[in-house]
Amino acid sequence: MKKFLVVFFLACWTCAAMAQDNVIDEIVWVVGDDAILRSDVEAQRLYLANEGQRLDGDPYCVIPERMAIDKLYLNQAKIDSIEVSESQIIQQVDQWMNFAVNQIGSREKLEEYFNKKYSQIKDERKEMVREQQIVQQMQHQLVGEIKLTPSEVRKYYNQLSKDSLPNIPTTVEVQIITMEPKIPFEETDAIKARLRDFTEQVTSGKMEFSTLARLYSEDPESAKRGGELGFMGKGMLAPEFANVAFNLTDPKRVSQIVQTEYGYHIIQLIEKRGDRINCRHILLKPKVSDKELNETMARMDSLYNDLQDNKFSFEDAATFVSYDKDTRNNKGLMVNQNYESDHVSTPKFEMQELPQEIGKIVYNMKVGDISKPFTMITNKQKDVVAIVKLKARVEGHKANLSDDYQALKAIVEGRKREELLNDWIAKKQKTTYIRISDGWRNCDFRYPGWIKE
Repeated sequence: MKKFLVVFFLACWTCAAMAQDNVIDEIVWVVGDDAILRSDVEAQRLYLANEGQRLDGDPYCVIPERMAIDKLYLNQAKIDSIEVSESQIIQQVDQWMNFAVNQIGSREKLEEYFNKKYSQIKDERKEMVREQQIVQQMQHQLVGEIKLTPSEVRKYYNQLSKDSLPNIPTTVEVQIITMEPKIPFEETDAIKARLRDFTEQVTSGKMEFSTLARLYSEDPESAKRGGELGFMGKGMLAPEFANVAFNLTDPKRVSQIVQTEYGYHIIQLIEKRGDRINCRHILLKPKVSDKELNETMARMDSLYNDLQDNKFSFEDAATFVSYDKDTRNNKGLMVNQNYESDHVSTPKFEMQELPQEIGKIVYNMKVGDISKPFTMITNKQKDVVAIVKLKARVEGHKANLSDDYQALKAIVEGRKREELLNDWIAKKQKTTYIRISDGWRNCDFRYPGWIKE
């Protein structure tokens, strides 16, 4: 009966479309009770293009097949009553919308790009994120926790020919000590005076907060939007900033001056929604003078000489002298924030993963070498003077069990997960009604079971 109703619906829709001079949309795939429209495929293509993602193949083959696979997971999720967190969905959507506006330049340009209103784009993105999270949960439920024994990893390794062994790129482990130049009181007083003047201009009605943010804020991304940050939860903001922002109640008022590790801010409330807030801010950063920078470089030169004379260890200096709170309690050892496996971080970096200034210094160092002091800008946009030590270096090589067990284990886990999901998809294809319109069937699909004889 379901198949009959779907075919009947398709026939009615086709007749109605033929009766029109201009066909706006069409159903290109049907998976179970769900239809995939040409407009759905086109919208997804635009999203991927906006995010800079490239597809391996014809987008009008790859995209609908991906959507069809998601339909299989979503149908199973309905049966299994899988639900996802609404607050997490909203948070991800707000982050994406802010990112998209930043990338393209303005809300108006975003609307022009997608040929839709901002609210429509947001609603579509919300549904997309919801489905993505449901699919991920469904996949996790189907696969479960994959637990491999060392013998399974060895078996995989032994089955590979030498030519098939994965290449492991060069990795390094780096320790760091940083010092921040002192900021004169005159500089911080001048910044606070400017922010108080901005507050007075807003309060008196002389200038809009958003106009001042565009003109003077040193947070370039939010400045483009008049200082607007978009909806965020407390955990997404610096603690000092969040404490003040979430206590604001009047959108016409401007907050007191707030100091964070990024600089000095004033904040204006736009809207609160439950545990999220949207506000504007103006950020001003203290400027480091050449004099203070040179004095800090001189202090670090002295520290470098003491390290060379073995007056104390690099580890002790990192623990008791370094300003870098992220590495200070780890004897200066940097942690790769771009990599996490089984919730365990790693100190191993590929060369391109290091901050640019550090990568250039480390490239020609030998294990145990300590660099001379150099200036760099941190990820919080602060000028600092740094010294680094190359703790370990493993040159690029073909994978082997003794050095690369974790990398090989991750490869085997990924393959096992993929095999389980592929088997599940193949079985679902056999028991699910699938129809692909003419003109959309001539594709080299990843899964051949879509077209049934």
